[in-house]
Amino acid sequence: MKVGSQLFTAQGPRAVEKLAGLGFEIFLDLKFHDIPNTVAGAVASAAQLPGIRLLTLHTLGGSAMMRAAREAVPARKKRPALLGVTILTSMDAAALAEIGIADSPAARALALARLAKESGLDGVVASAHEVRAIRAACGPKFLIVVPGVRPANSSTNDQARVATPAEAIQSGADYLVVGRPITSASNPREAALSIAREIASAASSRRS
Repeated sequence: MKVGSQLFTAQGPRAVEKLAGLGFEIFLDLKFHDIPNTVAGAVASAAQLPGIRLLTLHTLGGSAMMRAAREAVPARKKRPALLGVTILTSMDAAALAEIGIADSPAARALALARLAKESGLDGVVASAHEVRAIRAACGPKFLIVVPGVRPANSSTNDQARVATPAEAIQSGADYLVVGRPITSASNPREAALSIAREIASAASSRRS
């Protein structure tokens, strides 16, 4: 179950504790981005919360910040996996150019994924468009989480680089992040089940 900045700001650690108490493993998606010492402290605190399986920080914080985060998490068997957010799926080439990044989203995401691996992170968050290149560069055990997942014929909302659930799985993603296609659906349960069926079918095809 993903806990993002909106829920965590409203309810704080008790939201995580409640979900963990219901048996969920938690994807704590707070995208830490600050000086190394501050991020290390935040990651250390987050890792103490119950049920945390995945934890995010921004790769644009640099290698020193990512290494500090990695060193802040005890090397125990069930420690949270640290994921570096590469380029937000809401950003296209024009949005990157606006903040002074001349690379394409794909090129910058790949470079940041390599930096994340070199800095000791367990994986990255990237759009489905970059998964194959990241997998080739970072290897089969490097986790890749894909947001911006939208079923065919659904609204893209504020996302710029999207993919269907099947496309994301076929590209080689380990995990998909699906929010508004379920939470905004007239029948959230059926929307979730439909997406789960599409994922299962694509995963079966990928294995074969």
